Amino acid sequence: MRFALSPEQLDFGTSVRKLLDAGRTPAAVRSWAVGDPRPGRALIQQLAGAGVLGLAIDEQHGGVGAEPIDLVVAFIELGRAAVPGPLIETAAVLPALLQALPDQAPAARWLPGFAEGAALGTIAFATPDQRGVALDADAAEVVLVAEDGKLSTGQQTGIVRSIDPARRLFDVTADATVAEGDAVRNAVALAFDTGALACAAQLLGAGRALLDATTGYAKQRKQFGKPIGEFQAVKQKLADVLIGLELAEPLLYRAALTLGTATRARDVSAAVIAGGDAAYRAARAALQVHGAIGYTAEYDLSLWLTKVTALRSAWGTADLHRARVARALSEAQS
Repeated sequence: MRFALSPEQLDFGTSVRKLLDAGRTPAAVRSWAVGDPRPGRALIQQLAGAGVLGLAIDEQHGGVGAEPIDLVVAFIELGRAAVPGPLIETAAVLPALLQALPDQAPAARWLPGFAEGAALGTIAFATPDQRGVALDADAAEVVLVAEDGKLSTGQQTGIVRSIDPARRLFDVTADATVAEGDAVRNAVALAFDTGALACAAQLLGAGRALLDATTGYAKQRKQFGKPIGEFQAVKQKLADVLIGLELAEPLLYRAALTLGTATRARDVSAAVIAGGDAAYRAARAALQVHGAIGYTAEYDLSLWLTKVTALRSAWGTADLHRARVARALSEAQS
């Protein structure tokens, strides 16, 4: 199995990065956090124009019909830039869910708007033990609730506090039924894994951004008359971060390549665990090297610190994903 990106995929990632670098993303993130989505929506519209929001959408529904690996390439860059908004839901989860339903009417109704950037979508996964919480339900044109083999439209009922101010969470309740039955359960399972995969990619991108910012800071900040990056302790800390990110990358690519196979859940969970751990290590190192300035709201580094903390459990806790990997390995041995 080949885990290296093609030249076309590398060029695509570079083009998305250049678009985001020119888009004043930190300002858009801060505006989104205080309830002003206009700069963020303008940035999302540019991403849609570049084809990012239509990667997982079939051509018949106005998308590109690309492979999961292409989606991963895009979400690494979205994580690197800390782009706000329900992009995992709009560009990954809902396309996977709606296109897996036997009735394609909901897909035909909503997916073209997602691909064009004219509409955003979000979803709450509700279980008997967990209330339905959806990201940015106040800014999304399509709000869905998945619960016990049933897919419904949703209505927001209240805001939920998040550690990341730019991730605005809302309680939602089910409204009109969209679809139900075993096919919905299977589609929801696929959609959850697709979202977890995109989240793992965002975590890897955010970890890389934190490493780049910390390395640059370590080269400039001086102590005892020399850059702190010359001290062995700082070098070792950043080397550990780099190793973690490098080891997480092939697991992410494998999960993208096996998304349509029987090992989907195991591989996605492995990617989430590795990506989450690597990004968290990058966040800890970034805060330790930067010192007190790192967690001040005015300093851009804080945007990535809070993003990583929130994303680590946004699509399942580490315990959940480790249990899925353990269960898959146990079943393979039996």
